[in-house]
Amino acid sequence: MSASSYDVLVIGTGPGGYETAIRATQLGLKTAVVEKNKLGGVCLNIGCIPTKALLKSAEIMEYGKHLDAYGLASTGIKAEFDKVIGRSRGVADKMNKGVAYLMNKNKIDVLFGHARLAGSGKVTIDPSTDMDGNKVGEKQTVSAKHIIVATGARPRELPTLPFDGKKIISSKEALLQTERPNRLLICGAGAIGVEFAYFYHHMGTEVTVIELKDRIVPIEDKDVSRELARAFKKSGIKTITGTMVKSVDTSGKVLKVTLETKKGDELIETDQVLSAVGVMGNVEDIGLEKAGVKTDRGAIVIDEFCRTNVPGIYAIGDVAGPPWLAHKASHEGVLCVEKIAGEDVHAMNKLNIPGCTYCQPQIASVGYTEEAAKEAGYELKVGKFPFTASGKASAMGHNEGFVKVIYDAKYGEMLGCHIIGYDATEMIAEAVTARTLETTAHEIMESIHPHPTLSEAIMEATRAAYGVAINV
Repeated sequence: MSASSYDVLVIGTGPGGYETAIRATQLGLKTAVVEKNKLGGVCLNIGCIPTKALLKSAEIMEYGKHLDAYGLASTGIKAEFDKVIGRSRGVADKMNKGVAYLMNKNKIDVLFGHARLAGSGKVTIDPSTDMDGNKVGEKQTVSAKHIIVATGARPRELPTLPFDGKKIISSKEALLQTERPNRLLICGAGAIGVEFAYFYHHMGTEVTVIELKDRIVPIEDKDVSRELARAFKKSGIKTITGTMVKSVDTSGKVLKVTLETKKGDELIETDQVLSAVGVMGNVEDIGLEKAGVKTDRGAIVIDEFCRTNVPGIYAIGDVAGPPWLAHKASHEGVLCVEKIAGEDVHAMNKLNIPGCTYCQPQIASVGYTEEAAKEAGYELKVGKFPFTASGKASAMGHNEGFVKVIYDAKYGEMLGCHIIGYDATEMIAEAVTARTLETTAHEIMESIHPHPTLSEAIMEATRAAYGVAINV
């Protein structure tokens, strides 16, 4: 039996929401969560986790094409697309059950339904429908001393690319559909776009990726963008930059897409269009206006401790603006409740939030790009170490990519680290820790890195920055 009054009420149970709730209970706060869909939010159900399952299947398919390079004979493997999707759903369902277990273990009340702020510390909850079409929740009103909004975000819809779920799709349909298109046009070459490009290409789809900016993965360091473009070209994924969709004719079975390019309009045909141009916060219909909570450009305005302009109301994660990353949401949530509980906490440094892209080669980065560091006025020492010089990378058969490190020439502070290569997303934590601890280049070089590992490349790139590279 749930209570009607709480110390902390969290609206939304994505990684930000459910981890916030757990930390709140650890701090002795009576806590509940409200979820209108499925526990785990977008990330666990139709985002981070199931897409990584799909990408693993694609990676194995890629291995299957090159088994001879490992001294293995094979008659070839074939993708059974519906089963690949089915495995992904199984992974998501397991994680969903894991969140339910954690809620029960930590004695957190789970209230299903659509929550709306009602003012004076009250929240109304109405029945809702989850992604499987099931009716969940009941009508009720609860109150809390502290209300944390963690409603996440959804795919951004462009006027020229209105979602219909069949011909023009979002990331949701891209990971749920059980029929594979023969040709796919992906609009947007950020993390979501290139991850789905990698997946569908290795499932057998002819993929074209278009990007408005002058390079793919445009928020990354320019060297990383160039390296991924080369890798995609080599594998057969077509990328077109400086281009946008002008219109799509969906009247026939084959879609006719008019692209606006630097050279003029271009008409191409495809079977399906995936719009992957970013996300927007779920700020609508949750009572923000009634409660007087300020928003700006589709995001709730917060301070360094996630407080809104209304006392007792907070916001974390995607709904509070970029970067739209699950680990940023989790960190904000923990920081937020620790501040509520009177703990001595430090505001989050957004430059220390790592970014990860899970296509192959993977991309991971933290801190300044070389261009941004120069614009900030630093004098730099920059080092690169290619994975072609890594014994571990060669043994694995994945020697594409590099590690690039950027240091302040005056003090040796690590300003940025950019990795493109196999398992880059597993390597970046060293650089994040180094930046958090304000570690210097010399301390990185003096730290013994195990051999043979991919992580040695961070040490070797640092040596290169100071002109003492040994293995390159």
